[in-house]
Amino acid sequence: MTDQTNVAYRIEKDSMGERQIPETVYYGIQTLRALENFPISGIKPLPTYVDACVLIKKATAIANGELGCIPEDISQAIVQAADEILNGNLRDQFVVDVYQAGAGTSHHMNVNEVLSNRALELLADQKGNYKRVNPNDHVNYGQSTNDVIPTAIRIGGLLALERTLYPALSGAIAALENKGREFQDVIRSGRTHLQDAVPVRLGENFRAWAQILSEHMIRIETAAGDLTLLGLGGSAAGTGLNTHPKYRFRVAEILSELIDQPLRPAPHLMAAMQSMAPFVNVSGALRNLAQDCAKISHDLRLLDSGPKTGLKEIQLSPVQPGSSIMPGKYNPVMAEMTSMVCFQVMGYDGAIALAAQAGQLELNVMMPLIAYDLIHSIEILGNTLAALTHRCIEGITANRDRCLSFAEGSLALVTALNPHIGYLNAASVAKESLETGKSLREIVLERQLMTPEALADVLNLKQMSQLPELE
Repeated sequence: MTDQTNVAYRIEKDSMGERQIPETVYYGIQTLRALENFPISGIKPLPTYVDACVLIKKATAIANGELGCIPEDISQAIVQAADEILNGNLRDQFVVDVYQAGAGTSHHMNVNEVLSNRALELLADQKGNYKRVNPNDHVNYGQSTNDVIPTAIRIGGLLALERTLYPALSGAIAALENKGREFQDVIRSGRTHLQDAVPVRLGENFRAWAQILSEHMIRIETAAGDLTLLGLGGSAAGTGLNTHPKYRFRVAEILSELIDQPLRPAPHLMAAMQSMAPFVNVSGALRNLAQDCAKISHDLRLLDSGPKTGLKEIQLSPVQPGSSIMPGKYNPVMAEMTSMVCFQVMGYDGAIALAAQAGQLELNVMMPLIAYDLIHSIEILGNTLAALTHRCIEGITANRDRCLSFAEGSLALVTALNPHIGYLNAASVAKESLETGKSLREIVLERQLMTPEALADVLNLKQMSQLPELE
């Protein structure tokens, strides 16, 4: 148990009264009330989301200082405090549970209070002396939770995409393309409905996966374009109340410079505040990516199944022992982890959709959930793709002999005979092969349906598995 006898306190006051605040903390009375009200999950705000909020406060302090809305010394102190936080200081002061007051007011005030109290220290004043630097009147000048939190979700999403998902997705695409080239000469049996199908190139499987991920990258980038339109400057209910006429334009310019993104004010600030459609759109693109990533991870596990009783056409890198009781067992753990993360992203997408439609009139009060689920989706997908690439895809090897054996033994080779002996004859040949164990070649020659030379040409696996060239 912590000894509370020597803890020093300061007294802070809000519209509900006074409370004691531990002198060591930088948050204030409104954060304390949120801690008391919302002991729900223990999940704190994501670092990227904190970055987004602090970047907004830095940009607004610069803009309001330039426009004469707050004193220049206070503006500079807030900016310096923001920079310290962005460099990693005071990160433990952002303490409000994800599940909190509607719209994110609790977290928003947590940010305002921490910046205010650190700015006071930088001005050689005492924490809690809000007459000098006030969380509401200075740090939050011309702002509201109404416009700050939707903007923070936008900025947080853009940061997470640039920092985490885009690099990982590009790396996965490159690794799959490399494997495509490496395995281009490996012929394996295709499978549809988990039954034998015509021969395919193992390299083309990997190239197909690379193409799938490339198309998802384009979809996500397109959806993310909506995040660059900011409602910041809408203040309360989108009216722009208590803001300088030039503020929304200047703050968008400053934020653009801070995150190197082409941000601009939304054409209708109230619309940007009410609608969660941009977040639903990005989340849907992430869900779409997750669905295909899960499918690819399932395929990798299936192709690696065995080693004695499965397909074992490829070998995934063994990265850890696979069983607490069965010695020598190695499991496809990176692919398994990928599937679990993808399922979580799909679940987050459902929660985001429900939260997005739950807004009323001028505000959506479910934004804290949307903020966490969207940014977390981006980051865990990015981290997953990076781990899957480096600890699984890059080390995959092909079991060439096993692939070829399956391909040569597949009854689906009979498909190539259709134009030469007809579908019904081909089906009869396949049935006899399955019943007798004879090869397709033996039966076709016994029935004198084709000459040996013609048959050899038609059942050329290399030729059968070659994809047509695109113009």
